Amino acid sequence: MKTMLKNLAVGAVAALGLASLSPVAKAEDPIRIGSFLSVTGPAAFLGDPELKTLELYVHQLNENGGLLGREVQLVHYDDSGDASKARTFVTRLLRQDKVDLIIGGSTTGATMAAVPVIEQARVPFISLAGAETISTPVKKWVFKMPQSDRQAARRVLTDMKERGLTRIGLISGTGGFGASGRNVTLEEAKAMGIEVVADETYNPKDTDVTAQLTRIRNTDGVQAVLNFDFGQGPAIVTKNYKQLGIELPFYQSHGVASDSFLKLAGDAAKGLRLPATALLVADTIPDSDPQHGVVTGYKKAYEDRYNSSVSTFGGYAYDGFQLAVQAIKQAGSTDPAKVRDALESIQGYVGVTGTYNLSAKDHMGLSYDSFRILEVKDGHWTLVE
Repeated sequence: MKTMLKNLAVGAVAALGLASLSPVAKAEDPIRIGSFLSVTGPAAFLGDPELKTLELYVHQLNENGGLLGREVQLVHYDDSGDASKARTFVTRLLRQDKVDLIIGGSTTGATMAAVPVIEQARVPFISLAGAETISTPVKKWVFKMPQSDRQAARRVLTDMKERGLTRIGLISGTGGFGASGRNVTLEEAKAMGIEVVADETYNPKDTDVTAQLTRIRNTDGVQAVLNFDFGQGPAIVTKNYKQLGIELPFYQSHGVASDSFLKLAGDAAKGLRLPATALLVADTIPDSDPQHGVVTGYKKAYEDRYNSSVSTFGGYAYDGFQLAVQAIKQAGSTDPAKVRDALESIQGYVGVTGTYNLSAKDHMGLSYDSFRILEVKDGHWTLVE
């Protein structure tokens, strides 16, 4: 209870603090954007940059006159990665805070716990979590910013196939993201003619996975290994991989796409590949790249404000906020049905994560080739292609 009250206080202070800095006239009620993120707990590396990004751009928006001539307030709660808390906070956002739109859900579990409440309330929701199940099948009021786990699997398997690697070992966490990633990887591999010759799992709280990796290493014919998970688990897998002296090409999913992972994994990450957004290699993509301006602009704004590196996950919050602003402008009001329809009609929005083309049949709007393949060299992310 103390933690919940503390979280509520943090959210209230954030909203009031932003409001006090705003030069926007108070004649009309503010536009209230609700948020629930995992700012503390095991998924804090996702939620912390997401919240900082929302706070940064809400402040900038208000400094520039607000939205539709109205102040924008961010009402935030920290779910600490707990799905039941996420559902409770979303109920509060809808019934007590009367928010006009919600951006949040750092994890798939938190997002899916909130979806039934949001669908019943009929308020636009932009999720920042990755699993395919969030937007497939399409849910009327739910949109999501990251590429799906299926697209990540397809991007990794495509890179493997281009390298002539067609017999692989798969290891994945048993949490929501890892389990979903395992399922879609098995399906995509079969469709692409790639054989998964070893298939191991681990609990996200495990502190050692050498037994699973040893079984993969001892499997005849395995040519490469993919780990699908997020959080501390992938760093442990990476360190155990090196400790066992496995020299096969090693891949991770986009669930580890941040400098925080590099710090956790250290030298063990050398040579590792993964699918990620252009944001992690913003300084090296050419000026002619359509995303160059937006990724370099966001990177500079974030790092100047917080004196810390950007991450893929903050980029999801940036795209979610910008799409929300565009939809409200296009709707000309905060009428939830009009904003939802506007979101669904957005085409060609070039964001940090990729170019979004949303529609009634696609509430994520990214293609799998928006992923770049990155490799760790000298402790840094580098662009493979």
